[in-house]
Amino acid sequence: MHKQIIQNWNQYCRDENFVGIGSTRKVYRVLDYVIKVHLHPIGYKQSINELEIYTSMADKGLDRLFAQTYYVDEFISVQKYYKPLELKNNQSYEVKVEENRRLIPNLFDEVLEILDKNFDCFDLIDSSNYGLNNDGKLVFIDYGMTKKLYEKEWVPLAEGGILPQIHCDFCIVCGLEKELRMYGDDDKDKRCYDCGKE
Repeated sequence: MHKQIIQNWNQYCRDENFVGIGSTRKVYRVLDYVIKVHLHPIGYKQSINELEIYTSMADKGLDRLFAQTYYVDEFISVQKYYKPLELKNNQSYEVKVEENRRLIPNLFDEVLEILDKNFDCFDLIDSSNYGLNNDGKLVFIDYGMTKKLYEKEWVPLAEGGILPQIHCDFCIVCGLEKELRMYGDDDKDKRCYDCGKE
């Protein structure tokens, strides 16, 4: 099935299949798969990192903690779908091991250490980086951002207003407090994604 998705990915990237959006990738669900569309070259680099990390973790027998990355090219990556964690008050949140012990799979701490030491991974405590498997345990679904990529490439572009940073504020259209995509300090457009700001 993922071969058909790769060949015809454009036809699946419609509003009814939308799952979520980050600063560099937009995600759509197709059955048991997701298509991550690269909005920026940094998104492509993240997807390449995910493929490398998944392959390495599979070699170590730790792949069950990761969404399998099947395919990456400059436009998309295709990954196994896992149900994302629900937002709290329309926002992502920090996953704290002590408070979320029932969600933590075996070997989670060891995997975090490997991701930090071997792959320089960054921002792995945010709830938006996880899905849930059939046992209700956490699975890494967004794990390709490195500290170097963040500091050297993402931060300058975000500070320059080219890539969005996430700020929690009230949307001027729906009035709900949500995560807003803000492009630099001079961006005054306080609409949420649902109200039209991408």
